[in-house]
Amino acid sequence: MIVPVVGTTPGRRYGHTMIYSKPNLIIFGGNNGTDTVNDVWILNIEKAPFTWVKLPIAGDVPSPRTYHSAALCTFGSATGMMVVFGGRGSDQIPLHDAWGLRKHRDGRWDWVLAPCRPNTETPSNRYQHGAAFVGTFMLIVGGRTSHAAEQMGLEVYDTETSEWHRYRPGRRFRHACWTADTFLYVYGGFEYDAPVVPTDSLVRVDLVHLFSNNKYLLAKITAFAADTHDQITSGRAPSSPMLPGANLSAVKPVMMMPPAAVDKRKTAGKEAQESKLKPSGQSFHLASSAVIALPSGGDPHSKVLKSIPLKKLQEESKKIFVHIRDPKLPNQFEDGETIHSIFIRQLLRPRDWAMQQDSSGKFKFKRELIASLAEECVKVLQQQPIILNVRAPVKVFGDIHGQYQDLMRFFDLWGMPSEDIHGDIEAYDYLFLGDYVDRGSHSLETICLLMALKVRYPQQIHLLRGNHEDRWINNAFGFADECAMRLDEDLDDPNSIFNKINEVFDWLPLAAIIEDRIICLHGGIGSTLNKLVQIDALKRPLEVIHEVQNDIQQLVVDILWSDPTDTDQDLGIQPNYIRDPNSTGNIVKFGPDKVEEFLGNNGLNMILRAHECVMDGFERFAGGTLITVFSATDYCGRHKNAGAVLFITRKFEIIPKLIYPLDTGESNWMEDGEAGQEVRPPTPPRWTTAQFPRNNSFN
Repeated sequence: MIVPVVGTTPGRRYGHTMIYSKPNLIIFGGNNGTDTVNDVWILNIEKAPFTWVKLPIAGDVPSPRTYHSAALCTFGSATGMMVVFGGRGSDQIPLHDAWGLRKHRDGRWDWVLAPCRPNTETPSNRYQHGAAFVGTFMLIVGGRTSHAAEQMGLEVYDTETSEWHRYRPGRRFRHACWTADTFLYVYGGFEYDAPVVPTDSLVRVDLVHLFSNNKYLLAKITAFAADTHDQITSGRAPSSPMLPGANLSAVKPVMMMPPAAVDKRKTAGKEAQESKLKPSGQSFHLASSAVIALPSGGDPHSKVLKSIPLKKLQEESKKIFVHIRDPKLPNQFEDGETIHSIFIRQLLRPRDWAMQQDSSGKFKFKRELIASLAEECVKVLQQQPIILNVRAPVKVFGDIHGQYQDLMRFFDLWGMPSEDIHGDIEAYDYLFLGDYVDRGSHSLETICLLMALKVRYPQQIHLLRGNHEDRWINNAFGFADECAMRLDEDLDDPNSIFNKINEVFDWLPLAAIIEDRIICLHGGIGSTLNKLVQIDALKRPLEVIHEVQNDIQQLVVDILWSDPTDTDQDLGIQPNYIRDPNSTGNIVKFGPDKVEEFLGNNGLNMILRAHECVMDGFERFAGGTLITVFSATDYCGRHKNAGAVLFITRKFEIIPKLIYPLDTGESNWMEDGEAGQEVRPPTPPRWTTAQFPRNNSFN
């Protein structure tokens, strides 16, 4: 049937491309019979009456073209971006540029030219080729050039590293191609030795085998395959597109869903419907494997990503100890920038890991600049509620504790909050659960960068308050000493940077809700948090009172300081002797029954919190309805723990991504005797707090 549409249409054309990115069909380019064009049209197939809309796109755009390719990226930092490659221009000359079309959160659309890393392979000019994505790789298959006899093979573009790689398979033109798992399928088209007779053969390319001589590509495709396999065998939707309704038994695709997985999916669906804790609609669940980053050849920048089943994480952590070369100091800032952009340009440098200090250890930024940045940050926080509403996809960070180096490693490995080609701020929100300062040696770098990012991206960067965002705590555990030493300031001065930043802390929100399903806070629910309206009723600026005199003061202490009990068998409210050695009763532990009760009272299905060092960087509690995440590695130089970030996807899946400690030859943690550690040692990891090691995320 012909689909009825109203209004103006893209008109007659050929040689164009069309992809589907929910809920829109997107058409680009082609020839209208007279001219080669480069316009973009969308049609929302979920909204009647069907209407074509021509996108008004400002800025740089691809040149007009026909016979190009277009594919939708569904994995990594370019998720949701339509990527166009090559084609034939108005002058009939083949092209070799790649452009990504993206939609911003405010509804704007724009094009971004895909970069090509210097001193690496460059793509070939071609048209009448095919394109498909597998993971973060865009595959450009076959095609023609200006020379009829020239045969074009397969070229692979890594959207994360901006590198091209060239291979022989796929030498056809005017064909069709698709990917399923780690296989590329190519059907039909014309072969170069018979350019007038179409072929009917189906070719399958095993990408794992094809990449076997490139250990970096092999590691990434293997990790993608493991993730896809875990999702299929657990009954969840795969990350890579499958061939719906296709019978591929003759070509033996790498993974087909076994009957047991189908039964498991049905059982999981029934359990989800019966759960009284989960609201209507999809609920979040933890992925069956985590992604860890391993350096190659002793260089942490030459990274290998590896997907590890949760059951094997402890074994993997025993194998890893990473070495790193000394960082170089960055250049000083330039004139003519806004205050927050100066800090971002100097501190958001994942490949440098440069500490902003001179040989004497002084912080290079002027005190006046830091004070102005803090004042700007307060103005932003004053306009936002004490409970934030956050949407997926989002990255969730636990305690950082002045480990600027670990923060840079996460940004380097899995994207950073930036609008350049290596950034993913248009695709992901960033949620930090508190404890940005103290214990570590670089609290100033960490908090200044996070404040600058909050000012630059107020709706995408979310900073919650932790128990160390409290002047009475960070005066004793390192931040005050760092300010005094590296800024040469008098801490008693009301206008000191120490006091200015603590004024920021007094305005930080206490909780965030992700997609109306997950509550995120620093510590926990303690003995007094029953309903979200209790948090809403709190007024800021908020001072933490440790000698509790009333219910409101106890509520704040519960949110910032409480922990889960040691095991799922320990119920109710229990004393927290480690954090409350004087047995005041103000700091407590809460059992899985209290988690269940709180979630049921508020129509939620999960709690994400930080506050405790956990050996694998994340850990489950209360049957998986509470997850602890901790992002600083080797806590206080004592525990050799991993650090983790939780990626929460639009598919309601939580994927842990891990890094392990680096051996830098020097500690980034304050030594014993500094900053009050001789008064109170760091809280031990969860598995050492009970008489026996507690069950963790994979038991």
